Amino acid sequence: MDAKSLRVLWITLLSFAIYFVLDDLYFHSLRKWINEYINQIGVSHIITYSVFGIPLLLGSLLIHHFRNLLSSLGLNGSLAKGFLFPLLCTLPMLIGYAIVFEFNPEINLSLILISAVSAAFFEELYFRGFLFGQLYRFTQLGFLPSILLGAIVFALIHLYQSQDPLTLLGIFLTTFLGAILFAWLYAEWNFNIWIPIFLHLFMNLFWMMFSAGENALGGVYSNVFRILTIVLAIVLTILYKRKKGMKLEVTKSTLWMKKREILIERSAG
Repeated sequence: MDAKSLRVLWITLLSFAIYFVLDDLYFHSLRKWINEYINQIGVSHIITYSVFGIPLLLGSLLIHHFRNLLSSLGLNGSLAKGFLFPLLCTLPMLIGYAIVFEFNPEINLSLILISAVSAAFFEELYFRGFLFGQLYRFTQLGFLPSILLGAIVFALIHLYQSQDPLTLLGIFLTTFLGAILFAWLYAEWNFNIWIPIFLHLFMNLFWMMFSAGENALGGVYSNVFRILTIVLAIVLTILYKRKKGMKLEVTKSTLWMKKREILIERSAG
């Protein structure tokens, strides 16, 4: 691995480690303190998430400087495309859950802000846009090494949802594979972070709207429609790229380690 890749690697990992430790130790206490002043737990949650993202912001600035900040995190991608494609892909969940399940009467603004909007935006921005994105886009690491750490951590932070060992294993595998899916979509849609953000948002929102499951694992019907959404997202992505004459980003040549020429070409672009 060349010197530039090593620099990006250690800045990315150190920044993410600082964020993760601070978030783990102080998130709930800071959110509680903020909520005492504004009395809106959903907004307090978003503000707290934003504050703990400062180490990642500083890490991005160290790597790319201010002028390339948005593009380095995928935030300069098409917002319209990022909204419409995930909405299309999640229609099986929306329609299927509306038919099979009953509407959740306990859903409210705070729940939507915390479990849909905030979870989707910050988890995708921090885990895929920053951690995976910096490693995959700006080092010689391939797709699998770049996503492995983030996918494991992403899965681990969802294990609070159950105490049963088998259920925990199911939740771990579900969220681990979900992290890989979101990262793959991010890469294949020209590093447009809005694609995984809105896909994550709609999947969480429809899951909550119809109480599709008590945790991320879900049941038979909830997973049937979730799998349909996942398959649709993958198939439509591949078909879209073929129609546009675009090569897939994740191939054998980018799976483990990328050649230096690929990295130079991407930096120049």
